Amino acid sequence: MHSAQTISRIAIIGFGEVGGIFGSDLAQQGIEVSVFDKLLASQSHRQQMLAKARSCGVKAEDSLRDCLRNADLVISAVTASSALEVAQETGPILVRSQMFLDINSVSPETKRKASAFIESNQASDTPRFIEAAVMAAVPGKRLKVPMLLGGKHAVAASDSLNTLGMNTTVLSDQIGVASAVKMCRSVLVKGLEALTVECLFAARHYGAEDMVLESLDVTYPGMGWKDQLSDYLISRVAEHGRRRAAELREVAQTLREVAIDPTMTLAAAHRQEQLVNEIIENNFPSQSPDQFSWRCLADNLVTGRRSRVAE
Repeated sequence: MHSAQTISRIAIIGFGEVGGIFGSDLAQQGIEVSVFDKLLASQSHRQQMLAKARSCGVKAEDSLRDCLRNADLVISAVTASSALEVAQETGPILVRSQMFLDINSVSPETKRKASAFIESNQASDTPRFIEAAVMAAVPGKRLKVPMLLGGKHAVAASDSLNTLGMNTTVLSDQIGVASAVKMCRSVLVKGLEALTVECLFAARHYGAEDMVLESLDVTYPGMGWKDQLSDYLISRVAEHGRRRAAELREVAQTLREVAIDPTMTLAAAHRQEQLVNEIIENNFPSQSPDQFSWRCLADNLVTGRRSRVAE
């Protein structure tokens, strides 16, 4: 049995969507939460970030060192491209037995390198690195989003994290296995989103979308092709395509690490990013998730393309 460590102060590195949700939910429990984000140093973003911190009930710090000071738990929630740099910068600052929870969507090898930066010595009081793979969309489930944990400290960490209301499951005592599950799953999940965009936008052009969806529903019954699945899949690309493209490039690295050519993964990354670029070029207004219509988006983009050709 492992007794759960009492966590009274938490530091969150990265105050984007996930950092904001976790920070808000943890602060509502009376936990002291500090956050650090490089955008706090940006003149064009600072006031917005400070306002967000106030609304979430967390304290925004201007330096990484101040953010980490006296934290029992440090959560790294940054972009895939920044994950390793954050671990490298954080490692020398962490002290005693602080827990470092890496929830970033990166390859197994990147997680191992991050672990080495955090646990840079073998002393008994070295900071503890815990790998986490987030297995669902955070906005829907918030702090309860399922996470797979890995590493030699995962069991003890899981007890502590679940006491905070998180939903963690220990998968392995080895760093990299949990991330491999997430990365390999993303090949299919994010690839399916990209394929759905191409499939249904083309079908819409030919007026064949209803028959295509009906056929898919027959072939894959129970998935919801005739209901809301297509809107959901394409809305994920429209809202988060650039971030998901970056994650897919990390997936591609995961495949390369085991000598698999990431042909389909890189194509899906291109499609995810391309749709977002088209939306921006056409000034298409954002749609709320509960009212999103892929048909409306497809028609708008066709109109935009025709307008550019006419010019």
